[in-house]
Amino acid sequence: MRHGAIPLIGLMLIPLLPVPALAQAEPPPERIINLLVYGDDPCPQSQGDEIVVCARRPEAERYRIPKKLREKPAPSGGPGWGSQVATMEQVQRSTLPNSCSVNGSNGFTGCTAKMLEQWFAERRMNQSAGIP
Repeated sequence: MRHGAIPLIGLMLIPLLPVPALAQAEPPPERIINLLVYGDDPCPQSQGDEIVVCARRPEAERYRIPKKLREKPAPSGGPGWGSQVATMEQVQRSTLPNSCSVNGSNGFTGCTAKMLEQWFAERRMNQSAGIP
């Protein structure tokens, strides 16, 4: 029994052996500065342990609104209900009575009304242009 306990005691003592320290990364610099410079403007020099990152833009963009703010966002929710209903009514109108179309029953009944609407519109245009 004594001979079996010695290897177990040895295995238990392995974690207590000194282990070389793992290489630790250096801490990041104290300060990081991100700048936009325009045209031929110089990028400022870093001082001490700070890092200066410069992005260069053309001189024409110096006083412009940033591109992210210039673009209008897409309207959320799509078209309104009113415009959707108007579109559906316009599509269905060709099959209803008084539509002046060959589709559907009584489609021919609106041809006279449509002809009169066109005549009145032309008459108003002529009056506004000063033509007798």
